[in-house]
Amino acid sequence: MIVAKKVKSDTGRITEILKKIGRVLPRFEKERNDLVKRINGIKVEINAAADKLIAAVERDKQKLLSEVESIKLKRVKQLETVKQEVEQHLAAMESIKQYSNMLLSSGTAFDVTRSANSLHSRAEELMMFDVISHVDSSLPSLSVNFTPSIPSCVENLNVNMMVVETLHQDHVQTSDAPIIGR
Repeated sequence: MIVAKKVKSDTGRITEILKKIGRVLPRFEKERNDLVKRINGIKVEINAAADKLIAAVERDKQKLLSEVESIKLKRVKQLETVKQEVEQHLAAMESIKQYSNMLLSSGTAFDVTRSANSLHSRAEELMMFDVISHVDSSLPSLSVNFTPSIPSCVENLNVNMMVVETLHQDHVQTSDAPIIGR
């Protein structure tokens, strides 16, 4: 009888333990669902933070590209203007040279005498124009450079943006992988 009493007692205790375990099992599903929900929320936060950074970088990139394009357009316009001025000067010199040669080869003595002073004055005026100095003064030296720099706040984002896992035993683990590169 003592053995039967022990078995009956054990069965009663086992029944109580089974009831307790039965009450614990739903907790796993709840904790799993809570964890999945929290992790999904953290993923949304990470994506939102990354999207903001990407948008900021994209804005800065577009601003820099716009500035570089503006510099290019301004310089190209300067180059075209000065080239056009030099070409006009060259054309005027070619024209006076051809006219002078034609006048000397086929003009009468009267034609040469009548045009000599004005041709000479115009030739002097054209020869006084220093093309090289004009180009140098109209096109000052230009140096365009790009020096990429990553602000320290961006370099250290892996410190500021971390995934932290806190275990129930008051043990904290952090992921080794930075959210944003080093």
